[in-house]
Amino acid sequence: MDLRQLNALLAVAEHGGFSSAARALHTVQSNVSTHVARLEKELGAILIDRSTGRPTKEGEAVLTRAIRIRAELEALSSDVASLGARVAGTARLGMIGTTARWLAPRLFEAIEEHYPEVRLVLVDATTTSLLPRVDRGDLDLAIVNLPAESLESQAEPLFHEDPILLVPPDHALGATPTVTLRDLADHDLLLEPAGTAFRDELDTQAAALGVRLHARAEVDGMRLLASLVIAGFGAAILPASAVPPVPVGANEPWRVIAVEGLQPRTVGLAQRRRGLLSSPAAAVRDLLVDVVATGVAERPGLHPAAPT
Repeated sequence: MDLRQLNALLAVAEHGGFSSAARALHTVQSNVSTHVARLEKELGAILIDRSTGRPTKEGEAVLTRAIRIRAELEALSSDVASLGARVAGTARLGMIGTTARWLAPRLFEAIEEHYPEVRLVLVDATTTSLLPRVDRGDLDLAIVNLPAESLESQAEPLFHEDPILLVPPDHALGATPTVTLRDLADHDLLLEPAGTAFRDELDTQAAALGVRLHARAEVDGMRLLASLVIAGFGAAILPASAVPPVPVGANEPWRVIAVEGLQPRTVGLAQRRRGLLSSPAAAVRDLLVDVVATGVAERPGLHPAAPT
């Protein structure tokens, strides 16, 4: 088994077939096929279904390890380079969209100032999409909605944010300054799906009051929920950071209503339990903590988490 074989397998899986993998690796298809076939022979299993170009069950198991091996090799090069007077290399960070809207620009600026040779790859996705990628080693770090832990990953709180009700201006609750969960039980709402941390916490708090929230639609993504409200589709319970910025001089095309009695949402930073962060990833992590501390203090509805 050698690295060329693993790289060929990774390329086939990531690009959807042997010919696309060959183009990505700047080689010919026969080379890719040969490397994968030799790896299959050594392991005694078919790793790629030739009819679909997709990994088999055995292939998925090998790919999980191969992704980690690739990440460790990249970290090795970065760590050696960082033993000198510079930190250089690639860090891969996932971030939920509501946080990315205000945090990403600040983080990129901080990296350019303090670590100009660090290349940040930022992935904007939901918690349910990001956490498995941290588990696999595909991402070094991810900012996610808590609780969000697994056998492979752990997370620590970064900040808390107040839940709010976002409604179109003509909504029945549009003129109400505050509401409770009991009030909202009489209205159809735009909600995240059951099984997501934010929705499950809402349902738990509603059940404690003996009420049930009714979903007009379920969407796994806070920014899309906010967009649906702005389009006039309905009302949504969202964290404070999901409220989009209003252009200077424009009128708000929505209403923000306080929800009494709801526990704040906690946003945290997840990383794998095993293995050390590469030097670039560790540098990004330290900068991230500092940037969040400054940004939270400036944003309404956000509160710093207690140090861990």
